Amino acid sequence: MQLREKQKARRIYGVFERQFSRYFRKATRQVGLTGANLLVLLETRMDNVIYRLGLADSRAQARQLVSHGHFMLNGRKIDVPSALVKPGDVITIRPESAGRTYFKQLRQDIDDRRVPAWLALDVKNLSATVKNFPAREDMDVSINEQLVVEYYSRR
Repeated sequence: MQLREKQKARRIYGVFERQFSRYFRKATRQVGLTGANLLVLLETRMDNVIYRLGLADSRAQARQLVSHGHFMLNGRKIDVPSALVKPGDVITIRPESAGRTYFKQLRQDIDDRRVPAWLALDVKNLSATVKNFPAREDMDVSINEQLVVEYYSRR
């Protein structure tokens, strides 16, 4: 059961085992609940933030958009999907990418997408700001993080 929950979390966020266990180790070193810290780390990955903002239809597509360098984080081009964002970070679409058909279409379709409370989306400019770290209530993933913690604690 614990293994299944860990695998489900890995599949949802699209990370490999080594990367997932590194996130878990980092979560254990932080203050607070390890399971909640782990989910915050996974939620604040750049590819997941792009997905949560509604700039991509899936996490895999968001990962591809980020790795192709279509976004800027605090004014600098970013092409690392696993980069972690923090409160105050500003995410924008690169000017070179803004003219592409995908982003032109996105401007027309973006109005009907719901953005989590911990993110702020400027629809006009297609830019976003990270307001704060997500709370457990803001994450709509059906993962029992306690089972993941139990899995790693017996290893």
